[in-house]
Amino acid sequence: MTLTPLLAVERASKRFGAVAALDDVSLEVGAGEFFALLGPSGCGKTTLMRLVAGFERADAGRVLLKGADISNEAPHRRPVNMMFQSYALFPHLNVFDNIAFGLRRQRWAREDVKRRVEELLDIVQLESFGARRTDQLSGGQRQRVALARALAPKPVLLLLDEPLGALDRKLREETQFQLKDIQRRLKTSFIIVTHDQDEALALADRIAVMRAGRIEQIGTPIEIYERPANRFVAGFVGATNLVEGCIEATADGAYFVAPFGRLRREGCALGNGGAAVLSLRPEEIKLAQRSVADGIACVVEDAAFRGETTHVRVKLAGDARLLVSCGRGESFAPGDNVSIVVSSDAGAMFAESSR
Repeated sequence: MTLTPLLAVERASKRFGAVAALDDVSLEVGAGEFFALLGPSGCGKTTLMRLVAGFERADAGRVLLKGADISNEAPHRRPVNMMFQSYALFPHLNVFDNIAFGLRRQRWAREDVKRRVEELLDIVQLESFGARRTDQLSGGQRQRVALARALAPKPVLLLLDEPLGALDRKLREETQFQLKDIQRRLKTSFIIVTHDQDEALALADRIAVMRAGRIEQIGTPIEIYERPANRFVAGFVGATNLVEGCIEATADGAYFVAPFGRLRREGCALGNGGAAVLSLRPEEIKLAQRSVADGIACVVEDAAFRGETTHVRVKLAGDARLLVSCGRGESFAPGDNVSIVVSSDAGAMFAESSR
């Protein structure tokens, strides 16, 4: 994917006392791209966003926007806007005036303000809500008003700090589609900060996974999910089984030797005898209700119905346990003797030292 660079963060570092919030971080965001900063609490994603917004200054490194160094520019002088998790709407102003607030501060002409607010109300699907008080709105509606207000001055880059965190699960999923649609229609670059893996996978064109002030991997959602760079990324993004073992090279190919058995591996680049970790997604493991060729015997320990899928936990030799995702129509009960089958190219493998 070829990107037109809009934002570049070059070797940024930031410390708060003894804590390294950012440690030599570099990334690029393209024009019109929806980019996600994903990671656990304290990983540095919010500090990085505040650096881009101008609320923090880096101890080292720089921030470029459209090729110009904005590292020392004040926040209000940057063509960047930010939408906060709390929304921070003005309770004494109606929806129209909330969205118009920043435009009036910038001394836009009255007709231009009216035209821009009405355009945004249409985009966020709140055309008839201009006169409403914000306390008369649902959580999802307040979120869209806050988004419209942040977009009103036409920033070239919009920063979103956990924007869906206050919504319940169903509304959050509905709003994800709306947010992505709005971003595509406006072609404005968005950077979202989130700790929610599903949210990042659903919204972003690319994701930067962060840990302890550093970027572990940048890639598309599919790349991050299917080809994680290391054990941390595999374990943080989506459900997975992390199995420790070693590599055994034989005349007929390479095998991953786990506590519960040997799994053939295609194209294994790790050396013979090397310690390794295999990340197996639950949906990559096939579960059979009988003994099958190339299968490994196990016993069903528990099963949880999840609607479209059933999550089954199985116990194997060596006291190992795996989580398996089964489709509708497949039924398993605790105590069932079953087999698992893993294809030779399933999962992602790392050297044990790759954490």
